[in-house]
Amino acid sequence: MVHENYETDALGKVEISPEVIEVIAAIAASDVEGVAAMRGNFATGVAERFGRKSHRKGVKVDLTEHGIILDVYVVVEYGYSIPTVGQEIQSNIRQELQNMTALDVNEINIHVVGIQFEQKDNFMSEDY
Repeated sequence: MVHENYETDALGKVEISPEVIEVIAAIAASDVEGVAAMRGNFATGVAERFGRKSHRKGVKVDLTEHGIILDVYVVVEYGYSIPTVGQEIQSNIRQELQNMTALDVNEINIHVVGIQFEQKDNFMSEDY
C-alpha cells in the first residue's frame, strides 16, 4: 500500500505536491534558532547559479509505502546543542505540516552537514 498525500471528500480530492511539502519543511526548519543555513544538493546549487531560487533547499521528500519520509540537511551555528536543535527542527516541521496540510510525517531525519562559526572582527590592527 502506497501512502497518498491527498484527502478525498464529497467535492473531490485535494492533492499536495511533494514540492509543497519541501517548501513548508524548509521554512519551518529555517525558523529554528541555531540553524545557520539549509544545504541543498548539487542540482540546487547549479539552478541557483542560473538565477532560479530554490525555497526547498536542504529538504528531500520520499513518499514510500511506509508513509512520508523527510531528510533535512542543515548547518548549525556554533555554540548550540546539536541534539536540541535537531529535535526542535523535527517538532517545528511536524507541527507546520500538520497545521498547513493535515499530513502526518512518519520520519524527519536531520542531517547536520556543517557548523557555522561566528566571524570575529580583527582587533589586532592597532599600532604598537
